[in-house]
Amino acid sequence: MPSSIDICISSAANDQLRTIAEKVKAGTRISDEDCLALFNNGSLGFVGALANHIREKLHGDKTYFNRNFHIEPTNVCVFSCKFCSYSQLYAHKEEGWELSIDQMLDIVKSYDGKPITEVHIVGGVHPKMNMAYFIELIQKIHAHRPDLHVKGFTAVELDYMFRKAKLTVEEGMQQLKDAGLQSLPGGGAEIFHPEVRDIIAADKVSGEGWLNIHETAHRLGMHTNATMLYGHIEKYEHRIDHMRKLRDLQDRTHGFNTFIPLKFRNSNNDMSDVPESTITEDMRLYAIARIYLDNFPHLKAYWPMLGRQNAQLSLSFGVNDIDGTIDDSTKIYSMAGSEEQTPAMSTTELVTLIKQVKRRPIERDTLYNEINDYTFEAVNN
Repeated sequence: MPSSIDICISSAANDQLRTIAEKVKAGTRISDEDCLALFNNGSLGFVGALANHIREKLHGDKTYFNRNFHIEPTNVCVFSCKFCSYSQLYAHKEEGWELSIDQMLDIVKSYDGKPITEVHIVGGVHPKMNMAYFIELIQKIHAHRPDLHVKGFTAVELDYMFRKAKLTVEEGMQQLKDAGLQSLPGGGAEIFHPEVRDIIAADKVSGEGWLNIHETAHRLGMHTNATMLYGHIEKYEHRIDHMRKLRDLQDRTHGFNTFIPLKFRNSNNDMSDVPESTITEDMRLYAIARIYLDNFPHLKAYWPMLGRQNAQLSLSFGVNDIDGTIDDSTKIYSMAGSEEQTPAMSTTELVTLIKQVKRRPIERDTLYNEINDYTFEAVNN
C-alpha cells in the first residue's frame, strides 16, 4: 500500500510540486521558489500531507503542551502598532493597567503547590518599567520559587529597555540572564520586511533588531521562540522572506525551540477593515511553515487564538505543540477578537483535546524535556 508521501508525489498537480514532494520525502530543504509554489499552487490536501509526513517523522503522534501561566505587567505602551488591540498609548495611561512587583508576585504565589513549570511575562512597553524594575521582579520570582522557568519579554520590550538603560544588546541580555531570565518568547517579530513593517509597526524595533536580540540570546546559551503575524496586508513573498531570515539564523545558532504563526485578528484595532484569513488559509500556512522551516524542531499553534477545534485541526497540518494551560486568562487574545474569550484550560481538558484527534498528549517543560506521557495515564491536576 503506498504511503501518503508517495501518493503526494504521484498525484502532484505539476512537475514543480512533484519535485517538492520528492524533496520532502528525501529530507531535502526546499527553496524560496518552492515555497512560493506551495503558497500559489499547493492544495490544502497536498501541503497538509507533506507537513504531516514531516511532523510524524520528527515526533510521531506526540503533541506537546506545558503547564504555564501568563503575567502581563501592563498594557500601557509607548508604541502604536496598527494591528494591536491590546495596548493603551502612554498618553492615555489612565485607561490601562500597571501591576506593581508585589502584585505580580502575588500572581506567582497563587500557584504555590501547583505543578506549574513556566511563567510567561510579556506586556506593553512602559517607560517606568525599566531594566532595574524587571531585574528585581525576576530575582524575586526566583527567590520565591526557584524551580519556575522564567520566560519573558519580547524583543520589542528588550530593545526599549536596553536603549533606555544605555546598554548594548549583549550587556542587557547578560544582565537579565544573570538575574534569572531563562528564555525569550517569540513576540514582536510580526513581519520583518520593511515594506510591511513600516506600515503596521513603524515605531518599534526593526526586523534586524529583533533578529539581533534573539541571536544574542542564543549566543549566551538561552533558547527562544519565533513568531510571524500573518493574514493581514502581507504577501506570500513577505512571509517567505520572514521565514528565510529565521531559518538562516537557526542554521547559525540552533537556538530556536519553536515557530509560532500568529493569526491577525481585526477587532478593536486600526486595521479592522482588513478581513481575517480563512481557516483554510490558516492551515495552509501552518503546513507550509512546517515544510519550509526544516531546522525548527517544533511548530506551535496557540489554541486561544485559533480556538480549540481549529487547534485540533492544526495537528494534522504539521503542528506538534498547542502551548499550555495558560491559567491566567491572558487579555491579549480576547481583546483581539479571539474565539476563546476566557483562554484557560485545565490539564485534563488539554489532554482530552489532544486524544480526541488520536494524538499522544505529552507534558513538557519550556525546553521540551518530557515530563509526563498521558497517552494511557489519568491526569492529576
